[in-house]
Amino acid sequence: MAPLNQTRKASQQATSGDTGIASRLLAWYDAHHRDLPWRVAPGAFARGVRADPYRVWMSEVMLQQTTVEAVKAYFRNFVEKWPTVEALAAAPAEDVMKAWAGLGYYSRARNLKACADLVALRGGRFPDTEAGLRELPGIGAYTAAAIAAIAFDRPAAVVDGNVERVMTRLYSIETPLSEAKPEIRALVEKQVPRTRPGDFAQAMMDLGATICTPKRPRCMLCPVREDCSAILTGDPERFPVRLPKDDKPLRKGAAFVAERDDGAILLGKRPAKGLLGGMTEVPTTGWTARVDGATTADAAPFPADWRRAGQIAHVFTHFALELDIFHAHIKGDAPAGHFWSLAHEISGEALPTVMKKAIEAAIPGATKKPSSHSAKRPA
Repeated sequence: MAPLNQTRKASQQATSGDTGIASRLLAWYDAHHRDLPWRVAPGAFARGVRADPYRVWMSEVMLQQTTVEAVKAYFRNFVEKWPTVEALAAAPAEDVMKAWAGLGYYSRARNLKACADLVALRGGRFPDTEAGLRELPGIGAYTAAAIAAIAFDRPAAVVDGNVERVMTRLYSIETPLSEAKPEIRALVEKQVPRTRPGDFAQAMMDLGATICTPKRPRCMLCPVREDCSAILTGDPERFPVRLPKDDKPLRKGAAFVAERDDGAILLGKRPAKGLLGGMTEVPTTGWTARVDGATTADAAPFPADWRRAGQIAHVFTHFALELDIFHAHIKGDAPAGHFWSLAHEISGEALPTVMKKAIEAAIPGATKKPSSHSAKRPA
């Protein structure tokens, strides 16, 4: 526990609107910011250079529950394919889902398309306030604050997981994180400077991502270490305080990978709403987040010489999944509700990671993108 006088001092600084933390953090950000494909240089807003709201919005949606490194390639691909919100709105939804495949949390992709459609319908301009942004599909409190601050330089309190970690350590917040979020947001609001609020938001995120890390934080390099009460405890890693996690339930089911003689794979499309909504899949049994599905070849959607090809495991947000994989060669037309995807097209289908795992278990290498010189071409 931090000494009482240190905790009181930190609280008084935040309450009085002291900008010492902000000024030191911004100076550090100017010298040590991460170079990310959706960002403009520090201080750009003051020089009349504006961040593109479209790129800020897309990056923030992609970054939800996903790492920066995982997002970079997807972001570059999206803005290359669809450089404006109008271009994204004009794109077929199926193409957007295909481009998103593998990034996870697929409701984000559906909301991305719905939001682009609405913004394009309204003239292609994003609202420049948190309240206006909150009215758009898929934009919650955090994303609205991030876009308002970074794209429009609004003094918004941007609080993601990195910022939560920084603030709980700065103020030695003993309340479990699940209950401390309003307190953290209030403290961030008092620290946001009147100038460069967008840079401040990104500096806080960079600090948490590169210095104030979950394990082995590099406190000696921290620009605000003089204000950090957790340093005085000698155990910054204790923050944020978390309640014990419940074990995720384990669900089971089966997946059936049907292959044609030419290497085509039988696929279907999941319902638009629900888990993995709108994505492409191989036939599976009726598992959900709440119930198991059948796990034997007897549950296959149509008869074939099904042979067991192993088992895969996949972890979703709220449950873990084990699928027994079966493989068969079949001939003829695709059964109702399904279609054949040719071998050179599989890598471009809107397959979520769990379905790629299922196919790979049955046909190793099938979902890998073919090289340009080896890809088969339709006759």
